[in-house]
Amino acid sequence: MSENGHGFGRVPRKEDARFIRGKGTYVDDIKLPGMLHGAILRSPHAHARLAAVDTSAAEAHPQVRAVITGETLAGLDLAWMPTLSGDVQAVLATDKVRFQGQEVAFVVADSHYAARDALELIDVDYEALPPVIDARTALDDGAPVIRDDLEGRTDNHIFDWEAGDAEQTDRVFDEADVVVAQDVLYPRVHPAPLETCGIVADMDKVTGKLTVHTTTQAPHAHRTVYALVAGLPEHKIRVVSPDIGGGFGNKVGIYPGYVCAIVGSIVTGRPVKWTEDRSENLMTTSFARDYHMRGEIAATRDGRVRGLRVTVLADHGAFNGTAQPTKFPAGFFHVFTGSYDIEAAHCAVTGVYTNKAPGGVAYACSFRITEAAYLVERMMDMLAAELGVDPAELRLRNLLHAEQFPYSTATGWEYDSGDYPRTLRKAMEIAGYDELRAEQAGRRERGELMGIGISFFTEAVGAGPRKHMDILGLGMADGAELRVHPTGKAVLRISVQTQGQGHETTFAQIVAHELGIPVDDVEVVHGDTDQTPFGLGTYGSRSTPVSGAATAVVARKVRERARIVAGAMLEAAPEDLEWTPGRWVVRGDPASGATMREIAMAAHGSLELPEGVEGHLDATTVYNPPNLTYPFGAYIAVVDVDPGTGKVTVRRFVAVDDCGVRINPMIVEGQVHGGLADGVGMALMQVMAFDEDGNHLGASFMDYLLPTSMECPSWELGETVTPSPHHPLGAKGVGESATVGSPAAIVNAVVDALAPYGVRHADMPLTPANVWRVIQGRPFRTDLAIP
Repeated sequence: MSENGHGFGRVPRKEDARFIRGKGTYVDDIKLPGMLHGAILRSPHAHARLAAVDTSAAEAHPQVRAVITGETLAGLDLAWMPTLSGDVQAVLATDKVRFQGQEVAFVVADSHYAARDALELIDVDYEALPPVIDARTALDDGAPVIRDDLEGRTDNHIFDWEAGDAEQTDRVFDEADVVVAQDVLYPRVHPAPLETCGIVADMDKVTGKLTVHTTTQAPHAHRTVYALVAGLPEHKIRVVSPDIGGGFGNKVGIYPGYVCAIVGSIVTGRPVKWTEDRSENLMTTSFARDYHMRGEIAATRDGRVRGLRVTVLADHGAFNGTAQPTKFPAGFFHVFTGSYDIEAAHCAVTGVYTNKAPGGVAYACSFRITEAAYLVERMMDMLAAELGVDPAELRLRNLLHAEQFPYSTATGWEYDSGDYPRTLRKAMEIAGYDELRAEQAGRRERGELMGIGISFFTEAVGAGPRKHMDILGLGMADGAELRVHPTGKAVLRISVQTQGQGHETTFAQIVAHELGIPVDDVEVVHGDTDQTPFGLGTYGSRSTPVSGAATAVVARKVRERARIVAGAMLEAAPEDLEWTPGRWVVRGDPASGATMREIAMAAHGSLELPEGVEGHLDATTVYNPPNLTYPFGAYIAVVDVDPGTGKVTVRRFVAVDDCGVRINPMIVEGQVHGGLADGVGMALMQVMAFDEDGNHLGASFMDYLLPTSMECPSWELGETVTPSPHHPLGAKGVGESATVGSPAAIVNAVVDALAPYGVRHADMPLTPANVWRVIQGRPFRTDLAIP
C-alpha cells in the first residue's frame, strides 16, 4: 500500500468493525410492525402422489392467519416458478411430491412457534410411489417417470451435451502407447452456510410496492424473477440483501419459501418472515456436484499426454435448478482438460432427474469446474502410477508454458495467461518436495502410511461475456455507478453482493487506486435494487473479474472528467495534463496541479467549464467482459493414514495461487484459507447420502460433517502473479480457486499413502470407515509404492 493510504495493499477490512461488535444486520434481524411468521410443511416421502391435503384444523388455530397450498397458488397462477436453468419447479406441490422435504403447504401465523405447531394440524394423504435415487438407474426401462408434469415426458432424461472432437479423440486413443481408464464419483455435497436462507416479504397494498429483505447473492436477478412470477412491474419491487452469513452459491436461486412468503404478505396484507432451520437447509436447498464420471487418458510411453475422453452422468435432482449460462447445460465442464497441453479431448454429459432435491450454483459455484479439475487430476495421478513416473514430473512434462498463451484448449476455450511450470515448481520448493519423498520412503520401510498429493488446476471465472452467457435471458454484464462529492468523498454503487468476501474494502481500494483518494473516503453501496445498478450478482468468482473491472472503468471515466475540470482550473489544455497519483498536473510543471478533492469542489462550483462539458464528478458504466479470466494454482498435500482405523490426518498443505494482480493480499489469503478448509471437508467427510427409499441421511450436523480447525493444518501459502491481459486491473479472481484445487490434492495424497496396498483409486469422502474398507484384505507391499 502506498504511504498516503491510497490503492492496493493489506488494508484492514472496513466491514469487520460492525461484525466483530455484533452490529451486523441479517435477514432474521429484520422486524417490521405487524410482522407475521411462516413455516413450511414438507413431504416425508421422496416420491408420492398427493391424494388430498386437509388444512381445516390448521386454519382453525387461533394464531393462524393463512394456510397456503398448491391449490391456492394454482388459483393465482403461481404454483410453478422458473428455475435458473430454464426448467420449472413447483412452489407448493399440486400433483405429487418429487423429493423428501418438498414443500406441500405454507402456514402464516402470529409467531414462528405457532406456525410450526400448526403444521402438525395439516392432514396430507400421500400415495407412495417408487423413487429413483441412483442416477445410474434413472434411464432404465421401466424407471418411474419423475417429471410427468412435463408434456410428453416418458423418461427422466434432461439433456445430452458434448464438447470436443470425438473422431479426432478416438484416433488419438487408437494410436496411444498407454491408455488408463477409471470410474470417478464426485459425490453430492452441500455448502451449509453459517446462516440459512430466509426472507421478509412486505407487500404495501396502498402503494402497490413489494419490499423483500432476503438472503440472496443476486438481488437484481431475484427482482426480475419475482416480476415474472408475480406479474408485478420491476420498479414496484425492491429487493434488499443485507449482511449475509455465507453463501457459497447456496443463496443464488429462488426457493419456494421466498415465493410463499410473498404470497403470504399479499394474502394477509402484513409482512411475513420465513427462516428455514438447518435440516430444511440441508435437505432442500441447492446441493453441489453429484457427477458420475468415467475418465480415459491416452499418452505416449514417455509420459506425453495426448488425449482425454470423458463420459458423465449428472444427477440434477427432481427439478433442474442447476444455474449455468444458457448455452452450457453442463456448465463450464469444457475445462476438463485442465492445465495441460492436450492434443485431443471429448466429453459427453447426460443430465437426469432423480428423486432428490434440485441443484443450483452451490458450494463455491464454479459451474462444474470443480468436477472437471478433480477428474483430470485423478487421471494424471493414475497415469503416473501406470508409467512409474513421479506425479510432479508427469505434470511438468505436460503443463502449459508461458509462451503458449493465449492458449486454445481442445474444447475451444481460450485461456488468457499463465506460467504453469513456474507455479508448480514454487509449490514444490515451499513443500521441500524431494525431501518429502525421501521421508516417505523411510516411513514406508517402517510400515507407516504417508502420502503426498499434487493437484494443478485452471479455474474459469468472471461469467461472463454477453454474447456467450446469460441466465434466464439476462446478460451477465455488471453495472457500476460512481459519484465524487464536492468534498472529495466518493460513493460507489455496484451490483454484486458480498457474503463475506470483503467487497466494501476491495471495491473501495479500486476506486482509491484509480482516483488517488484515501480508501476510507470511499463508501461502497450494494445489496439494494433501489440503490444500485442492474447486474447478475455474486457467484462463480465473478465479483472482481466483472464488477471489479466495471469499478475500474467507471473510476477512469470520472478521472477523465476530472482532467477536463482540472484543465479549466489550471488554464491548460486537458491533453497537456498528466496523471500522478491523486493529482492532474501540467506536463513538465509538476508544481502546477490539482488534487481530486480540489477538482471535485471546482466541478460543483462556479468554475467556467468548456462548452458542452457538464459539471459534477460522476459516471456510470456497464462492463461486458471480453472473456473469462483463468486463475490457476499448484497444491501439495501431505497426509498420514492410520492403517488400523483408516483415519486420515492432513499434516501439511501448500497452496500456490496465481489470481493475477492482488488488490488486497490479506483478503485473498482469507479466501484461500476458507476454500482449502472446504476441500478438507469434501475430500474426507462430506456427503449427502440417501437410502433406497429416498430418505435423506445427512439432515443435521450430527450426520453431515463439516471441517473444523482440528482437521485443518496450518496452511502454507505462496503466490505467482500473471496479470490477465484483458482485465483493466489484471485481476483474475480467487474466491473458488482453493475449493477447485484442494480436494484432488488430498485424495491424491491418500491414494498415494495407500499405494503399498495396490490401491490406485478411492472415491470421496475418504472417511476412516471408507479408507479402512479399501485396505482390508490387501497385503502391504513396498514394491507397489508409486515412485
